Amino acid sequence: MNINLALILTLLTAFTGAIVALDKFYFSKRRDNGLPNGLDIVVEYSRSFFPVLLFVLVIRSFVFEPFRIPSGSMMPTLLQGDFIFVKKYSYGLRLPVIEKKCLETGQPKRGDVVVFRLPSDPNVNYIKRVIGLPGDEIVYANHRLTVNGVPVPLQAEEAGPASRILSETLDDREHEIMITDPHRNIMEGVYKVEDGHFFMMGDNRDNSRDSRYIGAIPETHLVGEAVRIWMHMDGIEWPDWGRIGTKIQ
Repeated sequence: MNINLALILTLLTAFTGAIVALDKFYFSKRRDNGLPNGLDIVVEYSRSFFPVLLFVLVIRSFVFEPFRIPSGSMMPTLLQGDFIFVKKYSYGLRLPVIEKKCLETGQPKRGDVVVFRLPSDPNVNYIKRVIGLPGDEIVYANHRLTVNGVPVPLQAEEAGPASRILSETLDDREHEIMITDPHRNIMEGVYKVEDGHFFMMGDNRDNSRDSRYIGAIPETHLVGEAVRIWMHMDGIEWPDWGRIGTKIQ
């Protein structure tokens, strides 16, 4: 079951704000005669919680929002159990809950790591890397990307019995990708990116349910840019202190 935290936070903020407003313009005039039983407690709690809820709502909706990485689809860049900050204002300010853009601040660049809402279920958030911009033609063959007819630079870094780590450069942005089965080509094809859409792929190229499967992502479903790791904890293990503060490349 997916819990819509934005909706809950917005409703709580609106409720406590309404109580504070009623107290200021109506209840305060009746205090001498006393308030109905229980109402004074609701007013006091609302006056205490409203500023906190409003602050959290503004920060979470327009500045930064925390997310936890639930899978290994972005390895080796992001690991399962990483907690990250997502910069919400990178691609426009959106009103909470309805997600309507109210201010344009920028567009994704090729190579950005982006959190977006899954088109088939907007309550589910995915995180992938922007590979294709509107109008691009993406070719994926033999574990190699070609964007608009130009092969994306790829260099081997590490090789192991179960995977290979390679360095990929998208528009001067260098990052690592993982190939788990060099001898098996998965979801090869040619993909044309429509206007207003972005082609996303996971850095774990053989184990990522991305735009090769779900299609390009509409601009309306973008949540923000993943910028920094603030904690890593997977299960009951001790936190990996070395990942704290790591910039997401």
